[in-house]
Amino acid sequence: MSALHDEIRELMALYPEARSATLPALRLAQEKHGWLSPEALREAAEGLGETPAYCMSVASFYDMFHLEPVGRHLVEVCTNVSCALVGAQQVLEAFERELEVRAGETTEDGEVTLRTVECLGGCGWATIVALDHRYRTHVQANDVGAIVEELRADG
Repeated sequence: MSALHDEIRELMALYPEARSATLPALRLAQEKHGWLSPEALREAAEGLGETPAYCMSVASFYDMFHLEPVGRHLVEVCTNVSCALVGAQQVLEAFERELEVRAGETTEDGEVTLRTVECLGGCGWATIVALDHRYRTHVQANDVGAIVEELRADG
């Protein structure tokens, strides 16, 4: 049994229903593997006593899970209505220019993945951009150059 299995078993003990540990188990598997590869899904499923298909059905529902490899840094631009009304498309286009990738792609050096997401739950602070799962609020297109510089400086 792997260390991940042990951690998942500990999580399962915290819930009245073992399946309730699915999201935390998938998060642990993603942290270990960097993304939810078929191997990571299999390992999480084994720890949960579920099938890989079950884990895939859960993981594919949530934007927070990566079913393809991602860069060391993840940039997610909210494109839902509140953000769209205050310039999300321009922010996204600025990231695409600065990073020289399209949404859904990773830079050639493997450092940064750019994605769009439907909602980050911060409509009052639009446009929201999640940088490695930390929110930046009120982002405008002219902020993007400095944000990319920060990401690059972080290594």
